[in-house]
Amino acid sequence: MDLQQRVEALEARVAALESERSTGSEPAAAEPSGGHLRYEGHLAEPAELDWSVQVDPARVLELPDGPRTDVLAALGHPARAAIVRLLATQGPQPATALQEAAELGSTGRLYHHLKSLTATNLVEQDKRGSYRLRPKAAIPALVLLAAASDVADQLR
Repeated sequence: MDLQQRVEALEARVAALESERSTGSEPAAAEPSGGHLRYEGHLAEPAELDWSVQVDPARVLELPDGPRTDVLAALGHPARAAIVRLLATQGPQPATALQEAAELGSTGRLYHHLKSLTATNLVEQDKRGSYRLRPKAAIPALVLLAAASDVADQLR
């Protein structure tokens, strides 16, 4: 296929894609609800962080459940919550400190829990081998813990 034929083929594909978009073949986005959800936070320790999110509830409810339920499951285990609490209060920690904080008897169990936390992008390992909350995930993770505490009537 020469260059001219390739360009023509690409143009035809672009035209087809544009046609699909204009005819509504793509899934429709949820209608705006008129409401909003908002969370924000500021941390001074262990790192200076500011975060603010405002989103329409309809948008949140149309997102696929898999990724968010993975995050909720990762935070939903007491050992993993203990790891997140330690990292949120003390900053980066070696695996031995995480194992102690989570009261885990073996490194195998620790790494099982770390796998869940790292797979969901809550925790990351730095170049020195320590673990830390991902800066982008720190405030959202704390908001999730606070919201769960609110639902459980622990904040009142």
